[in-house]
Amino acid sequence: MLPEPCLSQSPEPFSRRLFRLAIANILANLMTPLAGIVDTAFLGHLADIRHLGGVALATVLFNFIYWSFGFLRMGTTGMTAQAAGRQADREVLLIGLRHGGIALGIGLLILLLQIPIRELGFSLLSATPAVKLSGQTFYDARIWGAPAVLINLVLLGWFLGREKGSWVLLLSLVGNGGNVLLDYLFIVQWGWASTGAGWATAASQYLVLGVGLVLVGREVPWQAINAAIPQLWDTAAFQALFQLNRDILIRTFALVSSFALFTNLSSALGAKVLAANTLLLQIVTLGAYFIDGLAFATESLAGSFHGSGDRQQLAALVKLSGGVSLSLGIIFALVFALLPRPLFSLLTHHIEVLEQADRYVWWLLPVLGFGSVAFMLDGYFLGLTAGRALRNSTVLATGGGFLPVAIVAWNCQNPQLLWLALTLFMATRAITLGIVVPRTLKA
Repeated sequence: MLPEPCLSQSPEPFSRRLFRLAIANILANLMTPLAGIVDTAFLGHLADIRHLGGVALATVLFNFIYWSFGFLRMGTTGMTAQAAGRQADREVLLIGLRHGGIALGIGLLILLLQIPIRELGFSLLSATPAVKLSGQTFYDARIWGAPAVLINLVLLGWFLGREKGSWVLLLSLVGNGGNVLLDYLFIVQWGWASTGAGWATAASQYLVLGVGLVLVGREVPWQAINAAIPQLWDTAAFQALFQLNRDILIRTFALVSSFALFTNLSSALGAKVLAANTLLLQIVTLGAYFIDGLAFATESLAGSFHGSGDRQQLAALVKLSGGVSLSLGIIFALVFALLPRPLFSLLTHHIEVLEQADRYVWWLLPVLGFGSVAFMLDGYFLGLTAGRALRNSTVLATGGGFLPVAIVAWNCQNPQLLWLALTLFMATRAITLGIVVPRTLKA
């Protein structure tokens, strides 16, 4: 009988594990929005501003496509961490293989349906014909990275569940570093504008996939994978997998819908408001990825502690992680709120856009303040594979917190109210998840 690969975690004080993982995850996470900011900077300094708006518009569609399948990462992390906490090495491997197969199937299906998805998606988005055309050319290039993107989500989740922070950092450096270099080549040197940005993103995802598979192959022998294949189909395992993924899918769809509607309503308020809000959302995204580094570490440890039944460590984890997350969110928002012009000038030279951004920059404080707590609690409940709590919280935040005020903002043509709607969305998520935490700590 073949020996199973050793995929479990060694004992270590949870605070040290948390910060070790958090630092690696923060560095890895920062690569992604920084690459997006580089995209924005390259496009924002082109003579024609429509390319910046077009890519922002197409990104809304990609957020729907990829974030809707975010359960591939989230479900993999929680399940893997819990299996590792139980020292169930074969189960750890099977979780990765099952999710990987699902990711490949979905990715190929997206490629087959790329034209209907494009036509339907852009028909629902508001923009001038020139901006839409630029967005469609970006979409036509970037969509070819779909299979790699989804498999990479599984690899990321599997590595996170096993607390392989250094591997996550390596994949991020490869993907986002490659994206920046290809952006420079395709946009600046070859003049492909939004099309170049799309091809750069797609190609970088295949670079990540190649490196990720090499890492797996170095640790898990092919014989172990071959021995696990007959056990892939397990009815009970797939039922649990699809139930969790269904709840995470609904949660993610509600989350993406709120941000998509925010961008679409920004477009309806004018090209200058859209451009300014695009810059500010890049900062929100940067802050979210920064704080998510801690949330990912929380997710890994929460799953491990839940798998081993250690409630005391869970309680200590949520307190420590919550305090640090809130501090990071407030500090991050204050930096950009106090120095808006010099920082935003790095992203665009259009004075009218900078003036618009100055008007709304202080909204970063409540959005990232409440958001930091919500992001951390997302990680906590994902580690527990408590998909129902995440689903209910986000649906309520979208329908009860964001949507009513967003509709008023659109009717009144008021960008300030639109930012209030996003603030209420974050606050509702933080409060509703926080209320559920004590129940998870009962024996």
